Amino acid sequence: MLIGYSRCSSSADDERGQRDQLRVLGVGSDSIHVDHGLTGTDRPRPGLTAALSALSARDTLVVTSLDRLARSVADLSAIASDLQARDVLLTFDGTVHDPREPIGRTVFAMLSTTFAEFESGLIRLRTMEGNARRRAAGGFAGRKPRLNPAQQSELYDLHKAGHSVVELTKRFNLSQPGLYKYLAREKARRNAPTSSTDH
Repeated sequence: MLIGYSRCSSSADDERGQRDQLRVLGVGSDSIHVDHGLTGTDRPRPGLTAALSALSARDTLVVTSLDRLARSVADLSAIASDLQARDVLLTFDGTVHDPREPIGRTVFAMLSTTFAEFESGLIRLRTMEGNARRRAAGGFAGRKPRLNPAQQSELYDLHKAGHSVVELTKRFNLSQPGLYKYLAREKARRNAPTSSTDH
């Protein structure tokens, strides 16, 4: 039996998209369990409880990705240990992992370690949930820039002076794409024509 589970934001589109993906993976509509709310370590998860309770040995828990299953590495480790002990298969990212098979056993063992990709996925989901709550409250005004104008100008000057991208990303706590975004913004600002008051 295939049992589907997902944590979704408060957005109706997010839940609809998750349900559609789980159906594509073969899960019946009546076997999909959903929890709403991507933030909060103490938030109740009746959907997860129902999904885990519905599983028997050799059944498969289906999730679209690991960050839709657990809300921390410790949480993921506990869930994976429970599934393995109960001889339950796990599908995520479209791949089935069987705890009886060598590769599956390795995957289940790895789920108890820290994955940077998993953590970054959780951060993205928490940001999504926070944005959804702010929109619902009428207070969403977009993401606050990481760098203020003075920092953006300093970044540009340092880059022009020959400081390396690696050094600057660490100094300003930016990703490389983020760094190039701010460089482009500052270049555009400096190259923008200024209005003249001369007559």
